[in-house]
Amino acid sequence: MVELKTDTSMDAMHEAGQVVGRALTAVEKAADVGVSLLELDEVARGVLREAGASSPFLGYRPTFATTPFPAVICASVNDAIVHGIPTGYRLRDGDLVSIDCGAQLGGWAGDSAISFTVGRPCPEDVRLIETAERALAAGIEAAVVGNRIGDIAHAIGTVCRAGGYGIMDDFGGHGIGRRMHEDPPVPNEGRPGRGLALRHGMVLAIEPMLIAGGTDAYHAAPDGWTLKTNDGSRAAHVEHTVAITDQGPRVLTAR
Repeated sequence: MVELKTDTSMDAMHEAGQVVGRALTAVEKAADVGVSLLELDEVARGVLREAGASSPFLGYRPTFATTPFPAVICASVNDAIVHGIPTGYRLRDGDLVSIDCGAQLGGWAGDSAISFTVGRPCPEDVRLIETAERALAAGIEAAVVGNRIGDIAHAIGTVCRAGGYGIMDDFGGHGIGRRMHEDPPVPNEGRPGRGLALRHGMVLAIEPMLIAGGTDAYHAAPDGWTLKTNDGSRAAHVEHTVAITDQGPRVLTAR
């Protein structure tokens, strides 16, 4: 069931979203050659703690997971697409890093992700990230009253495929509200004019995930969480929490 949020509820979700935005900004600023992924997780924990927010990631255990998630950020490096567990791995010059973070504040959730490079970026990684960001922008632009979920999916997929990138079939965006994951699912590829109609008060986490090698194949790492490209190519993941309103899409996690 899809819950329509009131304007007051969307304002409250904006507060949670701003905590997420501050956490991601702080993590990206701290990310440098030699810094460990665990240290980046500590940075995000500090932002959440200062805001009086909790993490919907920490301890989360969906049906596919063998263990609860142990951190407040997902830190996915190079060929890891999403759900990377922060470890003692220290960032190296040229790494491509995707950070996903959530916050629970006042009973409402926010969820957002960024991708960036550490040190000297290679042109292929820059193009990958820029395409992911354009796909996200296209998805947000399609998130208007009167459109359908398929219009968002089609907008994202069109940008990704035009760039020659692969898309994960089974993972995408989702509704969000009092819980991090709610109905409806928001695919990253689809047919326009299909799916649930968008209405004022719906709130969606829109999140393109691009595979540089152009194939859609991926696998789970031995940790049971990290999803990696089968061909070893790099990946990018970006995300915003977006409210559907009569005035147009409202990005609740805008940084």
